[in-house]
Parts: sequence; structure tokens; C-alpha cells
Amino acid sequence: MLREAFRTDPAKWLAREQPDEPVFFYDPVRLERQARRFALGFPGEVTYAVKANPDPMVIEALARGGADRPGMAAFDVASPQEMELVRGVAPEARLHYHNPVRSMAEIAAGKRHGVTSWSVDRASELDKLGDITGAEIAVRLKLPVAGAVYDFGSKFGAAPAQAAALLRQVVDRGGVPSITFHPGTQCRSARAWEAYIDASAEVAREAGVTLHRLNVGGGFPAHREDPDPDLQEIFDAIKARVGQAFGTLRPALVCEPGRAMVAEAFELALRVKAVSGGAVFLNDGIYGGLSEWRDLQPSQRLTVFAPDGTERRGALEDREVFGPTCDSLDRLSDRVGLPGDLQEGDHVLFHACGAYSTALSTRFNGYGARRIVTLMR
Repeated sequence: MLREAFRTDPAKWLAREQPDEPVFFYDPVRLERQARRFALGFPGEVTYAVKANPDPMVIEALARGGADRPGMAAFDVASPQEMELVRGVAPEARLHYHNPVRSMAEIAAGKRHGVTSWSVDRASELDKLGDITGAEIAVRLKLPVAGAVYDFGSKFGAAPAQAAALLRQVVDRGGVPSITFHPGTQCRSARAWEAYIDASAEVAREAGVTLHRLNVGGGFPAHREDPDPDLQEIFDAIKARVGQAFGTLRPALVCEPGRAMVAEAFELALRVKAVSGGAVFLNDGIYGGLSEWRDLQPSQRLTVFAPDGTERRGALEDREVFGPTCDSLDRLSDRVGLPGDLQEGDHVLFHACGAYSTALSTRFNGYGARRIVTLMR
């Protein structure tokens, strides 16, 4: 990635530089604000899911903390590469390795890097960990729960009966028993968490085990569409439901936000290559910084600027929007609301693009966002 800093807003930078390549704008103030929102609002330990955006400057900002919030002391990592990244930026951070299926080489790397919490969802993966005496082992639970844009239970997780059996094995082998789950992606309601919390309490009772911690995963919604999700309402609902479900045996809580933590901290500016009837062609698409448009509903949080930096304010029209590659699949949507006065050479600024954008951007066909401008406010 090419990095630079600019002491103003994206519109002024775009008007001055007239870039023909995609550009990310990173706003560290927004990242600090969202980190504070989680640190002060969530009733437990907050860990950042590194997979959402593994840029070292993001890891460093979260680990550093600020005047009115502590830095993150733990990170959720899913590979040896992510462990090395965090160790290089925050050497004292605790590592939660909650990718539940690992090779023996990956397990060895986790032990080498001092992983403090592991997850499992099947007996064979517990066996591969070897001696777990004193180690926190979080059994990953899955349920058929609605409420997410897409379900995370199709790949990982143990059904309740299997999870109870795994918890008993963890205790029998000297491990510290916990439960973890992931309600899905972009959950705007607390209902998915509440269902999982109830089930976790029942699984612990069935196993006859007192949980050390309950990791309620990620799934917290980013502001992709209006209104801005009420995270505090979700935090409060989680706290209340844990008290109701577990009573005096209430475990400590952990969460691992990715998208909701970092999405708002980045914006992506793309240039309009052509306007042809109802179709618009941009200089990046699903193989670059907008890869998530394949899986999530289109976000309408965008602003269009003319080359001189003034905002286009024409009535919105639904357009069919394509990326720049020669692949016909490189298509965002035919439901993107763009100003009717949009013209070739304009810049479209997509807001809330910090999650799964820089991490998934490819160089297919020679395209892809690689430039990051840090805004200094």
C-alpha cells in the first residue's frame, strides 16, 4: 500500500490531485471514536478481529488507546500471519486464536506466539491441541438463528449436544471451559445474541460445567444504511440476557468486533470512467475495495463530487454499476442510487469502507485500490 497524509477532507484532496486510481481515506479520529464506543459500552473485554482490516496502523491505533480509553490488550487472530502482525505492533497483547480448525503447524505457531485462548468445535480439533492444562478452550456453538445478512454457522460450530460433550472433555483434560459463538454478519437486532446466550446457558447446565467466559463474537453492525445502528442497545441487551440466563453463574464476557470497529474509519474514492445510459463504469469493483458488494446488500452511503470538489446534488437515480475489469461478474448492482447529474470524471466517495476492503482487494486485470491517504484533522 502507498501511504500519505493530508490535513483536510477527501473532497479537497480529490479536487487537487485528480487521481485516476482508487484511493482509500483513513480517518484515525473515527477509529478512536468507535474504539471508545466499544470500550465504554460493552460489558466485558473487547478484542479486535484482525481479519476485518489487518493494516498495521489500525492495529497500532487500537493497541495504543487514548486519553479516555484503554488500549486493546487482546486481539482475535485467525492465522500465524495475523499473530506475527499483532506481535510486531503490540508485543504484549493477548492472542485469541478462535479459528477452530487448524493444522498442526498452525497450532505450533499459536503456542510459539503464546496464544491465551483457543476455540474448538469438534473432538478431533481438541485432540490436536495436546496438553491443554490451564488453557482457556472456548467451545464454538452454532444454532439455526436468523437475523444476520449471512450465517456463520454453516462452516464452524458444534450443535448444543456436541458442545456439551466438548465442554466436559475440556474440563476432564484440565482446560478452562468457555463458550464462543458468532451470530452472523451485520446483525442490527440483539435477538440473535439473546438466542445464543440462552442456548449457551443451557449447554453449560447440560454439561454440568461453570463457564469461565462467554465470547459473544462479532456480528455487530456497521453503519451501511440509515439509521446508524444503536450499538449501546445491543450491548445492554447482551448484559441483561446473560444475567437472566446464567444467574449467579454468570461468566465474564468477551466480544470480537471487526466490521463495526473499523468500517467507518475508511472511505473509498472511485472515479467515474464512463456513463452510458443507465450504466456507470467505475475504476474499482468487486475484485478490489468493493468486494463485499457480492455478499451484502448495496450500501447507499456515498457522496459524488464533481472534478472541482463540489457535491453533485441531482435527484437520485438507480443505476447499474460496473467495476473496471473485463469480467462481466464485476458488477456492483443495478440498485445504486447516484445523482442524475453524475458525469464522467466525477469521484464517488463510498463511506464505511474500512472492513474487508483493503484485506480483500486483488490486482486482478491490473486494477485494485492500493493507495491510502491519512486524514489529519
